[in-house]
Amino acid sequence: MTESIVLHRAPWVFPVTRPALQNGAVAVCSGTIEDVGTFGVLSKSFPGARIIDYPDSALIPALINAHTHLELSNLSGLTQTFQPDSFTGWIAHMLAERKKRGFAGPSVLQAARQALADQQEDGVAVVGDISNTGVPRDLASEFEGELLCFKEFYGLSPSQVRPILQSAEAEGDHLCTAHAPYSTHAELLQGLKGRARTLDHIFPLHVAEPASEAEMMSQGTGELPEFFQQRGFWDNSFQPTAIDNTGSVQYLHQLGLLDEKTLCVHCVHVAEKEFSILQSTGCQICLCPGSNRYLKVGKAPVERFLSLGILPALGTDSLASNPEISLWREMLVLGQDHPAIRPADIVAMATLGGSRALGIANSLGSLEKGKRAAMLAVSLQSSGKKVESVMEELVTQRNRPFLQRIIPQSSRVSHVEEVD
Repeated sequence: MTESIVLHRAPWVFPVTRPALQNGAVAVCSGTIEDVGTFGVLSKSFPGARIIDYPDSALIPALINAHTHLELSNLSGLTQTFQPDSFTGWIAHMLAERKKRGFAGPSVLQAARQALADQQEDGVAVVGDISNTGVPRDLASEFEGELLCFKEFYGLSPSQVRPILQSAEAEGDHLCTAHAPYSTHAELLQGLKGRARTLDHIFPLHVAEPASEAEMMSQGTGELPEFFQQRGFWDNSFQPTAIDNTGSVQYLHQLGLLDEKTLCVHCVHVAEKEFSILQSTGCQICLCPGSNRYLKVGKAPVERFLSLGILPALGTDSLASNPEISLWREMLVLGQDHPAIRPADIVAMATLGGSRALGIANSLGSLEKGKRAAMLAVSLQSSGKKVESVMEELVTQRNRPFLQRIIPQSSRVSHVEEVD
């Protein structure tokens, strides 16, 4: 067996689930990690193993983008030409541009294809994508990683619940989800979550993104209902679930939707009493700091999540609300917005957090024995720094760092070489 082992050696190895290793190595056999440790120890454990060196580099797990909208990639210029003055103002402008440029067709597909290729070049092994049209499904076979395509549904009127659920059932075993509590009837939310439970898959939805969402969920008033009224989508049937409801998290909890396979995307505006709900239900959280910055909806309470033992995932959202869909930029923005957060935690969010959020932590997200050898060798300016400085460098690179993707063929992820 020793002869089939490959030792990937670098000045720094960041397993994520254990402390960083200086002069570390990852032992790989047939695309699976056999061991992680210092090179000195592993070279003795696997004498005669082939050695591949990555000088002046750090080995980290491949990145995981837990939330994006590839079908909106043809709206990539929106963030340069339009500055929103409200959340609903952005929605209205985005929908108008989407109607003008097309919801589907060759240009939409090609823009999505390019965005997905950029993810691959960034070292992203898994993408969790949300779509109204299902267009990105056509790209799954082209992406050499894993593209998880969730088709989302929404509708506030009680009359829409049954036909929409029938449409979801017609999707067979395809992944389906709901858009957001502010755009989806309570019974529709419950029906879609019930379908997800039956099929045993992740249920991602937008939660507590703008401040106005909490007002709607608690009182049924504010910017969002006014927006729906203007567009003819509000029939006054929405009712908060209880008089003490404080926001979307509690609203969803009262509907019985929060569990370890519910992925709450954004979670910017979380009321004090809702933190314990997030912790006790075990639901997952995905942060999108780049999109939040552009839309001016606020900053998520990341420090509080971490203090409660909740490791969020990171997502890029779409090119309609983010100038660049790059997890490297998301790490940079998150660090700028929350300078007290340790860089090691930010890297963990972009890797392990994403794998937990998408339900694939048993195979990806960290460098551990038995997991797939999906790794990145990220170039460092100096390999002799202290670990804190190296981690800081990893999360503050403004542009895509020079990296090699060291990914087994079986992972269906882009690679620069086969790992044995």
